[in-house]
Amino acid sequence: MASPSVEIEVDNRVVKVTNPDRVYFPPQRSGQAGATKLDVVEYYLAVGPGIVNALWERPCMLHRFPKGLAGDKVHQKRLPAGAPPWVETVQLYFPRWGRTADELCVTELGAVIWAVQMSTVEFHPWNSRRGQTEQPDEWRIDLDPGPESTYDTVRKVAHVAHEVLDELGAVGFPKTSGSKGLHVYVRIRPDGDHKVVRRAALAFAREVERRAPDLVTTEWWKKDRDPEHVFVDYNQNARDHTIAAAYSLRGLPDARVSTPVRWDEIDDADPRDFTIHTVPARFAELGDLHHDIDDHVFDIAPLLEWADRDDGAGAPEPDQGD
Repeated sequence: MASPSVEIEVDNRVVKVTNPDRVYFPPQRSGQAGATKLDVVEYYLAVGPGIVNALWERPCMLHRFPKGLAGDKVHQKRLPAGAPPWVETVQLYFPRWGRTADELCVTELGAVIWAVQMSTVEFHPWNSRRGQTEQPDEWRIDLDPGPESTYDTVRKVAHVAHEVLDELGAVGFPKTSGSKGLHVYVRIRPDGDHKVVRRAALAFAREVERRAPDLVTTEWWKKDRDPEHVFVDYNQNARDHTIAAAYSLRGLPDARVSTPVRWDEIDDADPRDFTIHTVPARFAELGDLHHDIDDHVFDIAPLLEWADRDDGAGAPEPDQGD
């Protein structure tokens, strides 16, 4: 017997969505709305310009939940089988495996909806684009709270990071991680490889740590970190390290969204308030808060000078983490 299905029109594409009533996010309490596969489709349609802007021409790993959150999570680099010819990809080489993989490369909203049809909930793009996969054009600042840290501490660290960015003349675009932390993205010139960008990110993290030593750690190993501190995770800029895109749903029970916020919202914005049920209305009102990120390109040369300074002072080289 054929599975139930609906056809979704996306611009000039038609995507067949099977099992639209499959529950992906069960209700967490009585009277609370859950979310079906079709709800996930409709969410991504509602934030279409935002998710496409976040994924545009970037290799993208998919976090798939074929049976909803109640089933297993699949981390998928290769494009799932059966893609229509208009869904674009980019081939990447993985030295650790000694082989290649063709990853999804979003150039239109239809490709996002097709990925959702293939049970994708989360989209995790690279910080480089298809034309220059080995030269990132995005520097990512990941504020990752320790197990005994609070989100209020994350807010305080975000303000310190913002202060340093302002002094550098860099424009940072913050967003909630969709979990417990906060991300800040900075568009950069694609001049260096991932190791260069990671080195710059570490220099920035160390500067934030110097200014807020009671709040911040750059220790790579968890056992060496103060559990109340926020880890500025510079290693998210390493090759093949990905984090959830702006406007990506997260595979958490309350269907949170990694949501762009304004700097003046940091003190009041609560990540728990940004969900599949609330973000569409916010997007309809505010639009994509990251829409002009490409207009603010930063040269990381000052950060590399800081890295040279740290090396000269005998700063230890951390574990590569990859």
